[in-house]
Amino acid sequence: MRRASLLVAIAASLAGASVAAAAGPDDNRGPAPSPAAADAGAAHGPEKPLPPLRMSADRLDLDVEAGTAVLDGHVELAGGAMVLRCPRVDVRYDRVPHVVWARGTGGVVAEVSGVRAEAPEVEVDVAARALELRGGVRLTRGEGWLTADRARIDLATAKVSMSDVKGSIPIQGGADGVGPLPKAP
Repeated sequence: MRRASLLVAIAASLAGASVAAAAGPDDNRGPAPSPAAADAGAAHGPEKPLPPLRMSADRLDLDVEAGTAVLDGHVELAGGAMVLRCPRVDVRYDRVPHVVWARGTGGVVAEVSGVRAEAPEVEVDVAARALELRGGVRLTRGEGWLTADRARIDLATAKVSMSDVKGSIPIQGGADGVGPLPKAP
């Protein structure tokens, strides 16, 4: 029972949902989150809760004492407009349990609101509801593409911030799409 509730807590935490409400009166896994932790999400104003996170993997290794979990083999996390796939996801959680850190490795593909991101690794910032991709990132949407050293995707807004960027963005031209550029005013 403990492992099943821990898996649900990991999923809920990654999705930004509150786990405290799911704890029963006899649940003594640890103290409630501190007011500072509860305020972390409120600092950005009222946010619409994310839908439940669905996840699948070939294997789950859970170490309750160490507060770690490893999802291994064909890992897929999906919720709302986000789908993330990679070979492995490492998770650390506290005693409540709330996920405090997650990292996907081995070649990550994330799709958020029509943007496809590929990178060697991703870290999930649960409090900020963001993905940080590192190690040579490629973003594509339609025929446009960008490469960067790093990229951060805000899951709530689908806004992207990148560093060391290069790429190609289509420009609408004539009827064939490749006509002359409009003249500057």
